[in-house]
Amino acid sequence: MKLLSNGKLTKRYAEECAAMRDILSLVGDKWSVLLVVNLGEGPLRFSDLKRSVDGISQRMLTLTLRGLERDGLVKRTVYPTNPPRVDYELTRLGQTLLAPVTQLAMWAGQHRAEVLRARDAFERKTKANEARL
Repeated sequence: MKLLSNGKLTKRYAEECAAMRDILSLVGDKWSVLLVVNLGEGPLRFSDLKRSVDGISQRMLTLTLRGLERDGLVKRTVYPTNPPRVDYELTRLGQTLLAPVTQLAMWAGQHRAEVLRARDAFERKTKANEARL
C-alpha cells in the first residue's frame, strides 16, 4: 500500500485498486466461478452447462457466458449444423484463471460450515445486543 505523507493513497494505487475490483467483480460472482470450473474439464454445450450448474437460469447463463466471452475468458464456437450446435470453452487466458478459481471453490466448500456458524453467532449476538437497547 502506498501512502502519501498526508496519509492518503496515491492516485496510482487507487487506480490499481479500481482495476482489481473490476476484474474481481467479473470472476467473483458465483456463476462465473462455477462456469469456469465446469469449463476447465473441456468444451461444453449450453445445455450441458445449464445442467451442470444447479440453480442458474437460462438468462443468467447467457449473460454470464457473454461477459466471460467479452473479457476473453471463454470462446464460443458455432457449428453449422441443423439445429446449430454451440460449444463454449476456456481460452488460454481463461485457463490461467482455472487454478485460482478452483482453489477458491475448494476453500469455499471446505469452510462453508464454519462461515455459516460464524454468521449464525453474529446474528444471535446482534439480536441480543438489540434486545438490550
